[in-house]
Amino acid sequence: MRSVWVPAGLLLMAAGWGANQFSPLLGAYRGELGLSPSAATGLLALYVVGLVPGLLLGGPLADRRGRRPVVLWAIVLNAAATVALMLGAHLVPWLVVGRLLVGVSTGAVLAAGSAWVRDLSHPPFGTATEDGAGARRAGVLLAVGFSLSGIASALVATWGPVPLVSAYVPHLLLCAVTLPLAWRCPETRVEPESGVPRGRGARDPRFLRRVAPVAPWIFLCPTIGFAVLPAQVTVHAPGFEVLFAGLSTLCAPGFGAVVQPWARRIARNGVRATAVVGLPAIAGGLVLAAVAAWQAQPWLGLLASLTLGTGYGFVSTYCLTLVGRIAGPAELAGLTAIMWVLAYLGFCTPFAVSLLSGVVPVPVVLLVLAGLALLTLLSARDEADRDGDEGRRAQRVQRLRDSGVL
Repeated sequence: MRSVWVPAGLLLMAAGWGANQFSPLLGAYRGELGLSPSAATGLLALYVVGLVPGLLLGGPLADRRGRRPVVLWAIVLNAAATVALMLGAHLVPWLVVGRLLVGVSTGAVLAAGSAWVRDLSHPPFGTATEDGAGARRAGVLLAVGFSLSGIASALVATWGPVPLVSAYVPHLLLCAVTLPLAWRCPETRVEPESGVPRGRGARDPRFLRRVAPVAPWIFLCPTIGFAVLPAQVTVHAPGFEVLFAGLSTLCAPGFGAVVQPWARRIARNGVRATAVVGLPAIAGGLVLAAVAAWQAQPWLGLLASLTLGTGYGFVSTYCLTLVGRIAGPAELAGLTAIMWVLAYLGFCTPFAVSLLSGVVPVPVVLLVLAGLALLTLLSARDEADRDGDEGRRAQRVQRLRDSGVL
């Protein structure tokens, strides 16, 4: 009972691996296939084009048909997408097909898998009783897949044979191992009770005010490290661009998984406290990234990735925990899907930076993003203060009732 969620969580890790194994190879594709920087980052953003329909269709489908079948079939499609990327080592159209399929399959796994892991973690399937435990488990395993895939792809592409093919082999092996393990995981979907009103989903004011402004910062953090900084900080050592991208991928999502216990402790003071910590960390990481890009300092770029990873860990915990509170059991996967759509808007950041780089220096763009992160923090803080005032007023009213005044 305590570990029934683990096989499903491993599928979430496999999806994260498949989503990010391509990212550190951008420099290699530019060198081997002669792709321009905009074309390479465009392939990175193309993943989001497939991701959005995967999320928006996979989430509601998991609420109607079940989490288990959606996740299992999506992982099969995820492995097929990796095969297409392997064929893309010589034919660019296969890269387009592969990136689109990766997006569709990852979107379905994120929406249904996050809800599945959360359901399996709590009664009646699991034993976790702490609020947000299932959300944190989903976030940690996703971050592990993101981070390990980056360094694995970078190492194989740097020293392995046929790098743009062999770099994808670990993901196929991971899918082959985790799928049989998760086959016996129970279905957790529940039928909505008649007469019980459904929640407002994405129209819920709590989602619009608290989750929507913060979610895009989740994936902005790692993409700055592995898609923007490598070309900026390795100008004097161009052969190490792929390796730096892999190390940055390990630093950002990897450290995001490491800080999860800290996020849990801070959340005891209120879930918004995780955003109040995470957003300044993102702003600080972006400032460090701007300085690293300006001075072409790889070590400072890795420090920026670690700082951005801290923000990644805190804001992903914040968003997933709040979605779990807002959504009812019969709509959890659907609302989780919408949250991931917003989160993946940040994945388009490298493409936007690439387009702006001809007009605005990259360090300036990063400093502007740091300012926007702090503005988002002000919004979150205002929301937390209003809720605190409401809570204090409710406590005063209760004390007056207890004393017989009311």
